[in-house]
Amino acid sequence: MPMRKAQIAPLALAALACAAGAQAQSPYGIGRVATPAEIAGWNIDIGRDGSGLPPGSGTVDHGREVFEQQCAACHGDKGQGGVGDQLVGGQGTLAAPKPVRTVGSYWPYAPTLFDYIRRAMPQNAPQSLSNEDVYAVSAYVLNLNGLLPADATLDAKTLSAIKMPNRDRFVGDPRPDVKNPACVSGC
Repeated sequence: MPMRKAQIAPLALAALACAAGAQAQSPYGIGRVATPAEIAGWNIDIGRDGSGLPPGSGTVDHGREVFEQQCAACHGDKGQGGVGDQLVGGQGTLAAPKPVRTVGSYWPYAPTLFDYIRRAMPQNAPQSLSNEDVYAVSAYVLNLNGLLPADATLDAKTLSAIKMPNRDRFVGDPRPDVKNPACVSGC
């Protein structure tokens, strides 16, 4: 038995030495630092003011075509809902016992619609739509909600200028540990 312990001890020390060397590379000894190009590929967030919106544009008509091909199976042919959420209607229901939260009734900022569609839709292939298709689908959904005319073309400037019906009904987070832009002094 003592001979066996004598053989195991050097093996254990060698394993510890290898683990210490690997730990010096990273906490778990695996992976690598992401490249700037990899980070840029995922750094696609859009601010509520439209900051970060990419170049491009899309029309309501083109949005209707893309919606029919990519979105209608889940959201219904006119955004009325189905397997996916209802996107249209609901105005005036937020104070009701059963509010209908849609793009037109609930969302406070139009650029966040672009951000959500680009990141998450279509559900079976997120981030597969071009920027032009995302602008177009955003235009179509806003048109269905009566927030954009049927002949409109949407781009970064026009999307940022849309004032959503529920914009002024959201309140900032009052907790003192949260940076709240609505709280200027004495909060």
